[in-house]
Amino acid sequence: MTSISARTPRPPADLDWWRGAVIYQIYPRSFADANGDGIGDLAGITDRLPYVASLGVDAVWLSPIFRSPMKDFGYDVEDYRDIDPMFGTLADFDRLVAHAHHLGLKVIIDQVLSHTSDSHAWFQESRSSRDNARADWYVWADALPDGSPPNNWLSVFGGPAWQWDTRRKQYYLHNFLAAQPDLNLHHPDVQGQLMSDLRFWLDRGVDGFRFDTTNYLFHDRALRSNPALERAADVPLPANPYDHQQHLHDKNRPETEVFLEQVRRLLDAYGATSVGEVGDAEALDKMLAYTAGGKRLHMTYSFALLSRDHSVAHLRRHGEQFEAGARAPGQGGWPCWTLGNHDSTRLLTRWEGGQAPADFVRLKLVALLALRGSVCWYQGDELALPEAELRFEDLQDPPGIAFWPEYKGRDGCRTPMPWQHDAPHAGFGTDTGRRPWLPVPEAHRALAVDRHEADPDSPLHFMRAFLRWRRRQPALVRGPVEFIDTPEPALFVAIRRPEPGTAGDTLVLVLNFEATPVTLGCAALAPEHAAALQSAEAIAVPGLPARQAARRDGQALVVPGYGIHIALLRD
Repeated sequence: MTSISARTPRPPADLDWWRGAVIYQIYPRSFADANGDGIGDLAGITDRLPYVASLGVDAVWLSPIFRSPMKDFGYDVEDYRDIDPMFGTLADFDRLVAHAHHLGLKVIIDQVLSHTSDSHAWFQESRSSRDNARADWYVWADALPDGSPPNNWLSVFGGPAWQWDTRRKQYYLHNFLAAQPDLNLHHPDVQGQLMSDLRFWLDRGVDGFRFDTTNYLFHDRALRSNPALERAADVPLPANPYDHQQHLHDKNRPETEVFLEQVRRLLDAYGATSVGEVGDAEALDKMLAYTAGGKRLHMTYSFALLSRDHSVAHLRRHGEQFEAGARAPGQGGWPCWTLGNHDSTRLLTRWEGGQAPADFVRLKLVALLALRGSVCWYQGDELALPEAELRFEDLQDPPGIAFWPEYKGRDGCRTPMPWQHDAPHAGFGTDTGRRPWLPVPEAHRALAVDRHEADPDSPLHFMRAFLRWRRRQPALVRGPVEFIDTPEPALFVAIRRPEPGTAGDTLVLVLNFEATPVTLGCAALAPEHAAALQSAEAIAVPGLPARQAARRDGQALVVPGYGIHIALLRD
């Protein structure tokens, strides 16, 4: 007996709830441990959902929870229709969904369609012979005459993307770990099975999917080798040889767009949404293509804002480029912006915001929401957590272990969420629980949730106040954005208006990306922008400390370090 309330398609009242939504990413292993085994679980997440709802977010995204040998922490799926026992049971999942919906939260789950675990029953059958029912469900190829792999494709995690299998006497493709063989989505039965598995979770009440490695779904049928990536002689080679190639044939294939149209039709029948990860050095074209015309994915995001460049120019360039592409005839499309996730160094450390961490996090939250699009926010960033410094002996992440010390892996952003500063393991688990799967840094104790709750000046309280206020500002949720040129490279200036034909205020945002004050003289702006800024009526930004608020000095605006200025614009 399950607690599922509906087994049929159930379009919600607002089919576009995802436009402008704030999605809170939960990394289940590290969020909350209800049974004290040192690993976070679904029951722990369910217990902590009131905290998530209090932030003012619209949805939660759960990183993988499927049954898995956990060689890549759930991104190696062994059973698409079951919960891994370390996280709980299907009944636990149903309770989580029901409680989230009761609190007004949507639930999005991570879905890995490009590959499975090598322990998946499909792969075990596929590798058993060349003529079984699932023989072609994965990407198999003969060796070249000299016994080498069929081409030069490389794994993201290092080394060739081909693994020899002695049973079939063939190579199989793995874009990631050798334990993650790639599915052959050219096969119609594979596509049909994956669609059925999506329907299984939609019938359990999920509101959407975050699709992992979206642009890796298809490969070149002819298995052509990739060309080398051209680079200047004085540019040092990257640590990972994967970055030495132009990945023309092992990902970004045109068949992906056709398959995503099939996925969209299913999701629309349920009123569910999707956000796709596009992992590519030049991801913009695929972000636009995969959301074009409202017939593929609902949203896409790339790693563009997960780099170490946190300049105004970088943020604006990506915002402007997506806007320009989306306005092209027949395009459209909707982005999902993110500054942090389980694969990237914590934003506070990546961008050296330690001079005033709370102010820095407040600024970055507003900057993210100043762009048109939806937003993903990674657990703990509202606490201004820095990247955890771990010993090699504590590492769990395969690429971190493989590429140490040049690359320390992703464990530093995956350490347990600190809930209570004076509790064992910062309140991550029970008082008698085991040591967590990753250590809790001592530096995180002082930043625990209970410390933030007790401090009215904390970024946690600002996030709550700002997101509540933003919900009442249609321009900041779904409205178009106009970027304003200024002579000050540290200043981000944008105007957000309500969608055409809808009511609401027009707002101008002025943000200082540096720790020192900047003065914006209106005389340096275009006449129409100068006049608009001079006539704009400043708004008391909810929850913003006085030290971050701008002030007028005659015809100029003085914006303090990491300052935030929002004003009502009279058109």
